[in-house]
Amino acid sequence: MSDRALDVVEFLLTAHIYSENRQLDANDLPPRYRRVFWAESEEEGEVGGVERPLVATEKTARQATGADDPWEAVSDLMFTQKEEFAGRITLTQPEMALDWLVQRADRDRFATNPTLAAAVEDRDDVDVTHEEARKSNRPIQADRVWIDSLLESYFDAEEDAEMLDLVSVRAPEEIEMTLDDLVLTTDQEGEIEKIVKAIEHRDYLAEIGLREIGKLLFVGPPGTGKTTVSRALAHELGLPFVEVKLSMITSQYLGETAKNVDKTFEVARRLSPCILFIDEFDSVAKTRRSDEHAALKRAVNTLLKCIDEISLIRDDVLLIGATNHPDQLDSAAWRRFDEIVNFPKPDYQMRADILRIVTRRMDIAEFDPEAVAEKTEGLTGSDLRLVLREAVLEALTEERMSLTQEDILDAVSDFEERDNLKNMDMIDGDQETLIAGDGGSSGNEENGHSHDHDHDHGHTHTHD
Repeated sequence: MSDRALDVVEFLLTAHIYSENRQLDANDLPPRYRRVFWAESEEEGEVGGVERPLVATEKTARQATGADDPWEAVSDLMFTQKEEFAGRITLTQPEMALDWLVQRADRDRFATNPTLAAAVEDRDDVDVTHEEARKSNRPIQADRVWIDSLLESYFDAEEDAEMLDLVSVRAPEEIEMTLDDLVLTTDQEGEIEKIVKAIEHRDYLAEIGLREIGKLLFVGPPGTGKTTVSRALAHELGLPFVEVKLSMITSQYLGETAKNVDKTFEVARRLSPCILFIDEFDSVAKTRRSDEHAALKRAVNTLLKCIDEISLIRDDVLLIGATNHPDQLDSAAWRRFDEIVNFPKPDYQMRADILRIVTRRMDIAEFDPEAVAEKTEGLTGSDLRLVLREAVLEALTEERMSLTQEDILDAVSDFEERDNLKNMDMIDGDQETLIAGDGGSSGNEENGHSHDHDHDHGHTHTHD
């Protein structure tokens, strides 16, 4: 029996069981089905949802399973039928369909589908429970359709358009990097483990009075993985990721800065549980001891007040701030965070791990990552990724899709030459010095350090 037939029968059964069992809710549907059946709310200010009954048609089956011709995949089964005019596919004998699927599908198919698990948990031939399957299923609040629906229902498209343009919201499914792909330092692993436990045991922490927890500050040079680790944590925990760069808010809409800071936290509360990531934290907080514009002063006070009021335990919002310039933060800013996590530049072993992981899909003759690591002291994960990109592009100019160790080392030398340009006087006879670029941080190139499980420190390959 083809996998397509299994996929389509699972979809038909899920639609039927969910429609019949009113005790099930949208969190009992796998995300791939929720997207298909999501209905936008007709009431202004209301979030959309999944409405019963779930009607399985050729179109919805195709969207949910990826089968080009869903009916062809199941047309020869005794318990299926198709209504030609409407294109609806139904089960004539649902119990027979369930028995058929149990006999042919592996356990994972039931363990990742709470609706099916609810229908089979009392059977002796399937070792899976509804509770187990529900825990493994991403909650609807983390789905893209739910996120978009909520933002549309709570925020005015015209009035709040400028602020929402400055806030990026990613669903967990849209984040490719996971914690398993990363190599973390021992300290980073320890802090992440603690915060994961805090999220799992929020009720216990509330009971014993530990409510001021879940506010982290990531500190380190550009390109060391602060943003990437934060996103990977959102993917791991199945939480929406709300990202805002404070410098954009303050520079573009100076008169509305305090209002926009406040609304950023409102977005996070509406999307909770979620992670709120505040990048370039120093861009606002440093103004407390400067003579900057009064609007920025108000923004700082608003920011610190919002941080005080947000809570992982009460609001289900994990706050992560990131800064490349910790020296520009004052004591009032530091006090708002209960944990400080250091993101240093990678050492020799970290660089070797990064190189090994980033090149795992590349064809490189006699590649020696340790030898390259010795030549790249001071480079971040972002820098190393740029080095490898340059080597690949250089080879392509010679119509080659395979690399050599020499290609990599030549790219390292080229990168160092370009990096040195930022300290050069670019115009002879002119006293002005032109800065060539950002050097090590390489603009917006994402970085970090990917995971070799034999080592307990390192970084990913995305940006801060």
